[in-house]
Amino acid sequence: MTLRLYDTATGSIREFEPLEPGKVSIYHCGLTVQSAPHLGHIRKEVVFDVLRRWLEFSGNEVSIVANVTDIDDKILAKSAEAGVPWFAHAYRFENELHEAYKSLGCLPPTYEPRATGHIPEMVELIEALVAAGHAYPAADGSGDVYFDVQSWPRYGELSHQKINDMEPAEDADPRGKRDPRDFALWKGYKEGEPATASWPSPWGRGRPGWHIECSAMAGKYLGDTFDIHGGGLDLRFPHHENELAQSAAAGRGFARYWMHNAWVTMSGEKMSKSLGNTALVSEVTKTYNPRAVRFFLLAPHYRSMIEFSPADEASKGSLVEAEKAIERIDGFLTRARAARGESATTDAARDAMPAAFSQAMDDDLGTPKAVATLFDEVSAGNRALAEGRSDEVSEHLLAVELMLRVFGLDPAAPEWAHLASDKGSDLEPVVDGLVKNLLAQRAKARAAKDWAAADAIRDTLAEVGLKITDTPEGATWALEDRN
Repeated sequence: MTLRLYDTATGSIREFEPLEPGKVSIYHCGLTVQSAPHLGHIRKEVVFDVLRRWLEFSGNEVSIVANVTDIDDKILAKSAEAGVPWFAHAYRFENELHEAYKSLGCLPPTYEPRATGHIPEMVELIEALVAAGHAYPAADGSGDVYFDVQSWPRYGELSHQKINDMEPAEDADPRGKRDPRDFALWKGYKEGEPATASWPSPWGRGRPGWHIECSAMAGKYLGDTFDIHGGGLDLRFPHHENELAQSAAAGRGFARYWMHNAWVTMSGEKMSKSLGNTALVSEVTKTYNPRAVRFFLLAPHYRSMIEFSPADEASKGSLVEAEKAIERIDGFLTRARAARGESATTDAARDAMPAAFSQAMDDDLGTPKAVATLFDEVSAGNRALAEGRSDEVSEHLLAVELMLRVFGLDPAAPEWAHLASDKGSDLEPVVDGLVKNLLAQRAKARAAKDWAAADAIRDTLAEVGLKITDTPEGATWALEDRN
């Protein structure tokens, strides 16, 4: 494997070499399930889904762990506002997260641990940090435990900052801290909080801080050292910086490569629940083809910003163009599979992947060039169909199917089966039957050399957006490619 990735920690492109040849371990931070996921959240899921698919296509066994943060200050606050138990609130939005994964064709992770199921591992890690002199219980009797950033000279290495240049978070509680930049590993129970939202610990009842959760869960399932840690760019500091500091200070190697995808923005600002500028996955996929939404999120390079604003015609155009791109792909698949009689993809045919696609994907997951290669093959395949070169059609169909497998966009893949029922698939055989009946009438007219009648049928179908392609095996139809 010749994969090269941009490593946030070093700020450079590095050749990727897994700890164990042929096996890749990945941890990426899942969501805090406080409310429904938006496109900014789900971009990360799509990026790492494509990475996983490419690694697996390249012959690797991939273990991917994505946590669920189901206990947090925001969850407690929002559940209180809604008047429901915090765990019911978290579970509701965890289910919505899973629906968002499914709606965009993301494969489930190897394992998806919940923070509340791993309190003992977190307590154990905090105890190790206290014993090593890198953490301390607050002296005010609150039951809080903090990481001592001044005790760890490497603090700031991931975000390339110096401690003295850092500002404490505006919403950070300074009580009991030696340094305002110290961060909470354990939060003591406060009066008025639900009793169910606290657990016993050596420092009294309380709950874990956000950062310690991921360190504990990554270590439990992937070991002290693993290959790739990833997430959105907004997590690099302070979340990932703090994860790295506490894990390394406890003697763990932790992640060997760090990957961060850029934001989805609205009107130039990061898509954020706190700013109110969100596009919920559940709403966007009602308006646009879910496969087009996935294409919209994966086609730009993962380190490039994506602009989405419903009020912005340019942004609307991007999703409209994504739908047109999917229609163009599907039109070719329909015609090529009809001409061949079946899908061309087999596991034995992996060598048919275009070299340009592989080179692009190996160059820091270069999806823009990989997408261009996909459409080069679609165009070449359409030309071969029009000219009746069936052997070449099969070659291009195979190449397109292999690339779609990596992108997670093949409409025949199991993860897209839900779209058929969601979009009224019962009508599809009816429409297909009606169109084929008209094509049979056209064939009879052509055989009788009644060219006027044959052309009239073709023109009628064209008016409703159908393209007719004559092949040696007979005429086929597909939605018109209007690109």
